[in-house]
Amino acid sequence: MSTRAAGERSGSARPWWLWHLGVSVAVVLVTSLLPWENAQKALQLLCGATVIPAVFLGLKLNRPRYPLGWRVLLVASTVTIVSNVTWPVLQATGVIGTSPAIDLLYYTTYPMLGVALAIMPVQGRRSSATAGYTEAGIITSGAAVLWWTLLVDPLVIDAAQAPDQFHFVAYPMLDMVMFALGLRLLLVGGADSRAYRLMAAAMVALLIADTVAFVSSFGSADPPAVSVLFWLLANAMIGAAALHPSMARGAPPLPDGQLPDTVRTARVYLVTVVATPIMTGIFLLYESRTSGVAPADIIAPVGATALTAALVVIRMRQLNLVARRRSAALEQSLRSEAELQRELREHAQHDLLTGLPNRSLLHERITSAGLGGSPGALVVLDLDDFKDVNDRFGHAMGDDLLVAVAARLGEILGGRGLLARLDSDEFAVLLTDAAPAETSAHAQEVLVAMRRPVRVQGHELFATASVGLRRLEPHLGTEDVLRDAYLALHSAKAAGGDQLAIFDRKLREDRLARARTVERLRGALGRDELLIYYQPLVRLADEHLVGVEALIRWQPAGEKMIPPDRFIPEAEDSGLIVPIGAWVLREACRVVSEWHRRHGAVVSVNVSPRQLREPDFAEQVLDALRASALPPTALILEITEGVLVDSGMVTEQAIRHLTALREHGVRVAVDDFGTGYSSLAYLRDLPIDHIKIDKSFMPAPGEPDPAARTLVKAIIDLAAGLALGTIAEGVETLEQVELLRELGCERAQGYYFARPVPEGDAAELLGRASRTAKV
Repeated sequence: MSTRAAGERSGSARPWWLWHLGVSVAVVLVTSLLPWENAQKALQLLCGATVIPAVFLGLKLNRPRYPLGWRVLLVASTVTIVSNVTWPVLQATGVIGTSPAIDLLYYTTYPMLGVALAIMPVQGRRSSATAGYTEAGIITSGAAVLWWTLLVDPLVIDAAQAPDQFHFVAYPMLDMVMFALGLRLLLVGGADSRAYRLMAAAMVALLIADTVAFVSSFGSADPPAVSVLFWLLANAMIGAAALHPSMARGAPPLPDGQLPDTVRTARVYLVTVVATPIMTGIFLLYESRTSGVAPADIIAPVGATALTAALVVIRMRQLNLVARRRSAALEQSLRSEAELQRELREHAQHDLLTGLPNRSLLHERITSAGLGGSPGALVVLDLDDFKDVNDRFGHAMGDDLLVAVAARLGEILGGRGLLARLDSDEFAVLLTDAAPAETSAHAQEVLVAMRRPVRVQGHELFATASVGLRRLEPHLGTEDVLRDAYLALHSAKAAGGDQLAIFDRKLREDRLARARTVERLRGALGRDELLIYYQPLVRLADEHLVGVEALIRWQPAGEKMIPPDRFIPEAEDSGLIVPIGAWVLREACRVVSEWHRRHGAVVSVNVSPRQLREPDFAEQVLDALRASALPPTALILEITEGVLVDSGMVTEQAIRHLTALREHGVRVAVDDFGTGYSSLAYLRDLPIDHIKIDKSFMPAPGEPDPAARTLVKAIIDLAAGLALGTIAEGVETLEQVELLRELGCERAQGYYFARPVPEGDAAELLGRASRTAKV
């Protein structure tokens, strides 16, 4: 807790200001009842002197942030009390007479008191330095008219009387200034500052005291009891104001000299402005009909009325300046807000990396082009193998590549269309007011330009692109245009990349067909529509059937069987291959477990790359083996070589799965070996046991093919050198069997031996092969 906060809490917990005010008022009242004049004066001096310790204690307890005004007030109070004590002492000793020079000390207190009142609310707040002066001046001028017309003129001017001492006239005049400064404190302090309200009340009490002394001063040098009473009340209220906790807070900051808008302040202000000239007019009319209008009757009230009018004009000018400043500030704020909105819209509609328009702005422009019926096309392109750049060089290099690609595309287009970045390595070009042939030419130009290497961070990178084009058509929705452009892009990707595909209706029909296939496939497991066929695996040395490969089939009720190439890609894309592959693994292990016990058969099961991304894949395989009692050595998992050659966390996880399974005895075969990658280092370093020779390497049936023979021999020799087994796929003729046997291939499968067959037929084939072997 801060010291200031502690002081405010202390002041709130113990209301010293209230005790001081109450005790002072009680003493004042008791003093006026004492019959002894000397005792009265002594108690009055003592009561008045309490203002000094009260202000001092208030500074210590409340610790105001800006104490200078209160310190000046403490000095002014001290000078006043010193004067009050010195005056009777000097009079009693005969040093001074009825016109004391001690009044000079009293006069010095007024400038100090005025300075204290003027700086209290504005310490540290330059913006509120002029607040309240005009309003206080207007109200004070009105009060001065009343003071003059009701008191001074009838009791002094009209009575042709004048005080015999100058200070009786000077003090009320100075009090009127203090009244204005106190009134200003009341106006700027508001209802929250009780300390300032007490100070304003003290100035009113001081004005009453000196006015009564002025009116009662004719023929008497001693002030009346009422004046003394109000002087003491003024001191008591000053002390209470200093002790009140609100003195530490001061007045709230008021911008541009403006006052708090309260109904009460507005009413007083209005009444004063209206009443002042009315009172002056009534007074002059009365004087003209009674005793006549003297110069003194005109100077004071008319001067005060004129001052009121001048202050009203000043206040109007201030308000006009405030209004103009606020209008300018509002205009600037509106301009700033508009600029901010423009910048936010710019950020919201542009890509932060490349500065190109983003999907949101592209969407707007496509909509505008569609509403205008403008001919043209939307070209969507995606960088081929961008992920490889990130994996090899890092994302910073990938970002720089995207910036370079954006620059190249901008140069190619030359402002002929809107170039946008959609997402990651996807860009789009909206061509408007362009004929079909022109849009195709632009798209082809982009495709060719992206085949040139891009220099990034000292490296030459090849960033070929797949491009999809969708021509704009009347009444075609924006989402339809984007969807069709992506269909064309996916078609280009599926065809191998680095080419252009133009949307046609068949792409949409194929997409819908794939979507329907996925929907139907979701319920195929629950409807028992999935089957496993088994294709025999033959040992070439004696053509003995040693195992089977489990192949999935889909047989919807009442329909023809759907071949794997019609639904496996959709299962891969949709993620359904994970539950389907898990089911195939469990079912194949369950069925082959019995065949293994009877005939020693092994089973080969294809595993999708998507399955290997599952964190518990290895545990799934081991669970299937435990549940079926199939030995791990009787299971071969077939994977594509891309699973092992790719880099990144996914491949590392796949390798961990396969390594763990091989430690348990499960064997791993690389399917379609040689069709995807030229690097062979993974054969030496990665967890595999067999390679399967793709049927595309086999010589065509009935035709001699020395090149094919050479390739097959190279693969078999390579595998033998690395102690890997070989399995040939797609064997269809006796010539192929003899060639493979001659070259040293261990196992084979294909239509020459048997087609994939249902479980019952496969069991019969294995049984027959087992009986033949025994014979």
